[in-house]
Amino acid sequence: MWYLPQCHLTHTKKLGYAMNLEYYNPTRLVFAPGALTRLGALARPHGVKALIVTGGGSVKRNGTFARAVASLKAAGVDFAECAGVEPNPRITSVTRGTATARAEGCDMVIALGGGSVMDAAKVMAAAFYYDGDPWDMILHGQPKPYIPTKALPVITVPTLAATGSEMNCGAVISNAKTQEKSFVQSECLYPVLALVDPELTISVPKDLTAYGVCDLITHVTEAYFNGVDGTPVQDRFAEAVILTAMEWGRRAIAEGNNLEARTQVQYDSIVALNGWVNSGTNGGFPVHLIEHTISAYHDVTHGAGLAAINPSWMRFAARHNTKKFVQFAERVFGLKSNGAEDLECALAGVDRFEAFLKSIGCPTSLSELNIDDKLFSRYVDDTLRVLHDQNGRLPGRPAMSEADIRS
Repeated sequence: MWYLPQCHLTHTKKLGYAMNLEYYNPTRLVFAPGALTRLGALARPHGVKALIVTGGGSVKRNGTFARAVASLKAAGVDFAECAGVEPNPRITSVTRGTATARAEGCDMVIALGGGSVMDAAKVMAAAFYYDGDPWDMILHGQPKPYIPTKALPVITVPTLAATGSEMNCGAVISNAKTQEKSFVQSECLYPVLALVDPELTISVPKDLTAYGVCDLITHVTEAYFNGVDGTPVQDRFAEAVILTAMEWGRRAIAEGNNLEARTQVQYDSIVALNGWVNSGTNGGFPVHLIEHTISAYHDVTHGAGLAAINPSWMRFAARHNTKKFVQFAERVFGLKSNGAEDLECALAGVDRFEAFLKSIGCPTSLSELNIDDKLFSRYVDDTLRVLHDQNGRLPGRPAMSEADIRS
């Protein structure tokens, strides 16, 4: 994922250095190693038959699915299943899952998987009450998107530390037919429960662990660099999330069975995008929006796509917002500047960040993903069609023109 996290801020205005915000997140979080055993007891108050949504099959191969089903059955909860949700979840999977939920009389949805599974499950839950095409909900340049106001209760059980989708109100869905990938946000998409068991991430391979670390870091760097001035508490929150991800992410990648490392990264990913860190910053998410377009065409792993784009965007933005990038360089990497407008220090911080991404095995250029510049004009057009400001630019700090994005 991702998108603009405005569903967490029901009212916010840019008033210079004055913050004006409301924070709202109704999701109950239950976080503990071994928490999966509580799934049935915690799900039972929300219904008697769940649609269990899963991905490519790893939860069945490693026994997670069987344990989840056993817990549900012990609590008297029946289930139907929608398996095979793709890494960039397709609208066709949403339609298929919605049809299953209706046919089977499901009264809640349980997402057992990574961010893609959780996103698809949220949209299935909303589509259950919508007679039209679920793609109407996804912002893709249509004159009037359908914003859902009602959904089945959603319970998220993440098996990957990355998107933070378990505790927010957004979802990103792809349309393979039209080569589009975009988002929906609505308060009705907040899960009623996020049951987070870090033990479920032990089996995640190194590359996906690394991409998840990049994903969660990018969630906070987007708001950190693109938000309003005068947010010192949020800045410190963001820097703590980044430093925690770098420290414990390295360990989780190097030592996959290190439960402490997995636990710290898991909680870090939740905090990165449950609205708390970026509350009041009101920042855009240009890196995510560009990545959505790229992965719509090339079906790359989301975190890998972010890693390939973010350093280049940072070098562009550092020339327009040098002071904030100097702060990043000093506080995150311990560099010393000659002053707030020290561009050399700002860019050195970006270099350090890029080196970190490389050190954990992430690509840092589109060429590493075998993507050339042949379709750049189309990428730009598609990105701006999804979201642009009154001047036709991609929101961010600075807002990006067509030429900026293309470069």
